[in-house]
Amino acid sequence: MNEDINRIVIVGAGQAGATVAFGLRRGGFAGEITLVGEETHLPYERPQLSKEMLRPEPAALRSIKTQGEFEAGGIQLSLGRRVIRVDTNDRRIELDNGSPLAFDRLVIATGVSPRQLPGGPHDPHRVRYLRTVEDAVNLRADLKAGKPVVIVGGGVIGLEVAVAARALGCRVTVIETSDRLMSRSIDETVSDYLDRAHRNNGVDIRYGVSATELLDDGWLKLSDGSCIAAESVLVGIGVTPNVVGFEDLGITDASGVRVDAHGQTALPGIYATGDIASQPNGVGYGRIETWANAQDHALNVVANLLGDAVRYEAPVWFWSDQGPINLQVVGHATHGKRVIRGDAAGETFNVFWLSDDDRVTGCATVNAAKDMAVARRWVKQGSRVDPRQIADSGIPLRHCAL
Repeated sequence: MNEDINRIVIVGAGQAGATVAFGLRRGGFAGEITLVGEETHLPYERPQLSKEMLRPEPAALRSIKTQGEFEAGGIQLSLGRRVIRVDTNDRRIELDNGSPLAFDRLVIATGVSPRQLPGGPHDPHRVRYLRTVEDAVNLRADLKAGKPVVIVGGGVIGLEVAVAARALGCRVTVIETSDRLMSRSIDETVSDYLDRAHRNNGVDIRYGVSATELLDDGWLKLSDGSCIAAESVLVGIGVTPNVVGFEDLGITDASGVRVDAHGQTALPGIYATGDIASQPNGVGYGRIETWANAQDHALNVVANLLGDAVRYEAPVWFWSDQGPINLQVVGHATHGKRVIRGDAAGETFNVFWLSDDDRVTGCATVNAAKDMAVARRWVKQGSRVDPRQIADSGIPLRHCAL
């Protein structure tokens, strides 16, 4: 590592930021590390907010590391603070309490925030978002009280919360402006399965409508003129990047903080990682909002900070546990040549996506985690397969590669 690098500041005390901090220590960096975060909690992983913390017997918040582990690692925490300005000439940031922090390298890992409902109802006592521990605690109180819940948005967060709400006995309605669930990340086959599974669990799903007015008597008015019971409304319609404090540096785009394949911005010595990073994706740039990317991309940034010029080329991979449903997706799982393996009308099947020369470019597995392990390897290696064998679930998957 460059001997002139003595101070590294990481802004964003979530999964990606904490991974960078401890990764640097494991890699032998002996200089100062400061981790700045807006929340007052120790860094934690967010998937637990829509899963374990909403269960009938909720789990306590799990921190990534204990206070003692941060201290033992010599990682200084500055929590409950946010950046208001970055001085690239003097190489320092200014926090909202006026404190300056000097850096030789700066890592931006500020993540994203829930997209606010445009033009729709706004009531802090009835309209919920899910991004922080406090959000999860407030939402669970609603669910435990058995309030009728409307979930705006049929994405991963909305569907995971729908399962939790039903387990606590709530009446649940999901409204989705498009014509199917999770339309940005899965194809119609998997969307149809999710629709069927959630309806069988008692969830009312309505497509092609949006929320327009929250009525005082516990109802929500929709764009088609109908009204549904909604003592609590969870909004899950996407996110916006947390670029406040960095927007004047010339390194942001519509998706977040733009980085190259090494995680570095256009400004020397400034990196970005996790959900905030607008990464190369083959045809442009964009965010990758997954647990795996927050972990793996952060470790790749660590390698580059330590002096190794390592490109980040991991395929997109995410999973969603929706009650008994385990959905996993790798690569590009919405376009190409589709091959279905198993019975799509049943409870276990896969949807593979192939290029014109039969290389695996993406896959979605439904309750077939072992198959995903094979699919991830194939997508990463660009493996060619026999489509006819892939479609025959009687042939072991590992035997389908050419």
